Amino acid sequence: MSAATGGGREAQLKHTGLRPGWTTGACAPAATTAAYTALLTGEFPDPVTITLPKGQTPAFALAAESLSGGSAMAGIVKDAGDDPDVTHGALVRATVRLLPAGSGVVFRAGPGVGTVTRPGLPLDVGEPAINPVPRQMMRDHVGVVAARHGGGGDVEITVSVDHGEEIARSTWNPRLGILGGLSILGTTGIVVPYSCSAWIDSIRRGVDVARAAGRTHVAGCTGSTSEKTVVALYGLPEDALLDMGDFAGAVLKYVRRHPVERLTLCGGFAKLSKLAAGHLDLHSGRSQVDKAFLAELARQGGADEVLAAEVAAANTGLAALQMCAAQGVPLGDLVAAAARDQALGVLRGAPVAVDVVCIDRAGAVVGQAEPRGA
Repeated sequence: MSAATGGGREAQLKHTGLRPGWTTGACAPAATTAAYTALLTGEFPDPVTITLPKGQTPAFALAAESLSGGSAMAGIVKDAGDDPDVTHGALVRATVRLLPAGSGVVFRAGPGVGTVTRPGLPLDVGEPAINPVPRQMMRDHVGVVAARHGGGGDVEITVSVDHGEEIARSTWNPRLGILGGLSILGTTGIVVPYSCSAWIDSIRRGVDVARAAGRTHVAGCTGSTSEKTVVALYGLPEDALLDMGDFAGAVLKYVRRHPVERLTLCGGFAKLSKLAAGHLDLHSGRSQVDKAFLAELARQGGADEVLAAEVAAANTGLAALQMCAAQGVPLGDLVAAAARDQALGVLRGAPVAVDVVCIDRAGAVVGQAEPRGA
């Protein structure tokens, strides 16, 4: 498997010496591309090259392949690089079957891939736990292969992960109502190795670079989707974007010592609800969404006791947000304001104005708190 090239996070990793890897959401489209190519040509491309959302073109070696009748299967071993990912080494398979013209692309969960059983996730109940970006990548690559080799592009894609159900027990999937296996995840296709010291160092260096460039407004973002949102909202240049990830505390503590005029914190509603509740580490393994806390915020926003009880019992933070939105309770804005106030507490009077933007998985703003402080 070749190394992807690119800037941003990959450039930071050169600095740390950590090796990036690939998400299950990159492996599945690569396996799909190889399998569909074999269906149309009789030959599996090995290695198989795909294009990731940010333009990188990694190549993946095939670990398994089979072709029979109207279906083909290709398998790729996930390499998570230097990230201690529970799915590192897992065999991700895609089985592609031809469908009648006009069927489009249909997704199925094979062995080891979970199925959504509760509302509040970005997929409907009953759907395979294959997230929107990997789905779109598979559709795009099916289209490319069809155009190249004369196919119709109407296929059923069954994604499976060897031993995925067992691996999933080490994740939050069962608690979220994703049953039967893992989720196929990823928004960029690239796994950024998890390293507290390396990541926090990169955050500090990002603040230093922004200050040196004379930036007066920087944004701490939890991921690539939130980066796109703040760029769209404020037109911030790349060197004003801090790859905060889960380390909200690291951003706030460093900016406290090295102030900028304005700090925007932008991230998913669920993650920022953790900051609102006082957590400075937003990683799912070390902090959880506090539904009782969200219920209390909802009460402050006008929710009656019936709605507050529903929020407290919600499956996910997103489900709680949707419940409140349906009844006109601005839970997103309330979470953003609480997160801003927690941030100001960490800043301890440093001359920094803070605002917070909560987004959904698609990057739409679902809550906002105006600048306060300084």
